[in-house]
Amino acid sequence: MSISQWQGQLSKLDNSRWEIPIDYKSGMLVPGLIYTNESMLGSILKEQTLDQVANVAFLPGIVNYSLAMPDIHWGYGFPIGGVAAMRVNEGVISPGGVGYDINCGVRLLRTNLSEVEVRSKLKILLNELSTNVPSGLGSEGKVRLNHKEMDNLMVQGAQWAIEQGFGTRHDLEVTEEYGCLKNGNPDKISEKAINRGIPQLGTLGSGNHFIEVQAVKEIFNSRIANVMGIHEVGQVLVLIHTGSRGFGHQVCTDNLRIMEKTVKRYGINLPDRQLACSPIESPEGKDYLSAMASAANYAWCNRQCIAHWIRESFSRVFSKTSQELDMRQVYDVAHNIAKIEEHEINGKKIKLCVHRKGATRAFPPGHTDIPQCYIEIGQPVLIPGDMGRCSFIAVGTHKAMSESFGSTCHGAGRILSRNAARRSLNSREVIHNLQDKGIIIKAGNISSIAEEASQAYKDITEVIDVVQQAGLSRKIASTIPMGVIKG
Repeated sequence: MSISQWQGQLSKLDNSRWEIPIDYKSGMLVPGLIYTNESMLGSILKEQTLDQVANVAFLPGIVNYSLAMPDIHWGYGFPIGGVAAMRVNEGVISPGGVGYDINCGVRLLRTNLSEVEVRSKLKILLNELSTNVPSGLGSEGKVRLNHKEMDNLMVQGAQWAIEQGFGTRHDLEVTEEYGCLKNGNPDKISEKAINRGIPQLGTLGSGNHFIEVQAVKEIFNSRIANVMGIHEVGQVLVLIHTGSRGFGHQVCTDNLRIMEKTVKRYGINLPDRQLACSPIESPEGKDYLSAMASAANYAWCNRQCIAHWIRESFSRVFSKTSQELDMRQVYDVAHNIAKIEEHEINGKKIKLCVHRKGATRAFPPGHTDIPQCYIEIGQPVLIPGDMGRCSFIAVGTHKAMSESFGSTCHGAGRILSRNAARRSLNSREVIHNLQDKGIIIKAGNISSIAEEASQAYKDITEVIDVVQQAGLSRKIASTIPMGVIKG
């Protein structure tokens, strides 16, 4: 589909921004703003994602724009890659604006190992990692929780894992929100969600979740990279991508059912029932925020446990302690979450509920919510590509703070659905193509590999170029995959 074939109007503001006017649909409260270039716009137009952007603009209390990052693709209610902020005193919270995998996010570890050192032991390392970190649909972890422990970690987040010996205080300091949203409340969680969550802590899961052993490909700003502990091309890093597993999925499901019933009671008119929502300050809104915080805390705890077992795996394979390997955490950032934040609107600072669904927080230098060690460079932004190309490390900017509520893209973004990828691609051919590039992949389910092939995703380099050109983030380094563990 071309721009001219799309039934709505789309105004090009510049080479990286396109606007859906507020009068595209009667009931829109703000315009839509899409960050993309012309070449990627074609894949966006093939889906109904622009209509999803317009539909989000109906939500009460929304300010400025309904936003979409260049990795936008179809999602439940909100598009994946969608960002929207609502005034706390008159706005709504929508589970569709967070997603089913609450606090799906990424964590980056650095090492002092070189690509040459790791390549000689890569197969052994991947075997160790796949043994140490359970993956796949319905996988169960090594941590055996009881209900009291589950309650505690819903409140404490990653701190719970640290208290069990799974990591260091430094890990918390370089995790968004120190790995804990303060309003987690086990009383707002169903027994079904708890029973799904108890066996899955410390597991990778399935779908697009992964552990990737990477090598630094290029450094664009050595001063900022050095602050993160990234010093040279060929340095080995480890990227973890996973979330709250079946626990978060059930929390989303439970609260959607509640809000679907209460929308009419609050007199909210929606163009799409998948945008079910409640006023932020209503009982249902507060309950969801507490339940979502509980799931977000579970996800941070999950990534903390996985990081610990990755360090153990490296220690065994290279016969060195994680301290000798200098396996410090660079950062951990969420990309499926809604948070109460203070932003400047029309010259006044106000509290907003910022929905980021498939979008990454990108706060600028000097912001009080980023770690002290990064206060001069800005918040690290971790942006994975696909398993056959590259990923990027960036930092947040002041432009993001003023225009996108401190948000940027979260990854490459799909151009083929999972079903379409399975129909058109052969998993074994994908594996062979990766091997030809020197990339080894391990997966519990071979047939699922086609779903995550490079052909199913946009080119991450194009995506990054758009957000850099728009000023939403600044690229610092790129990495290439060496070995990948898929769920």
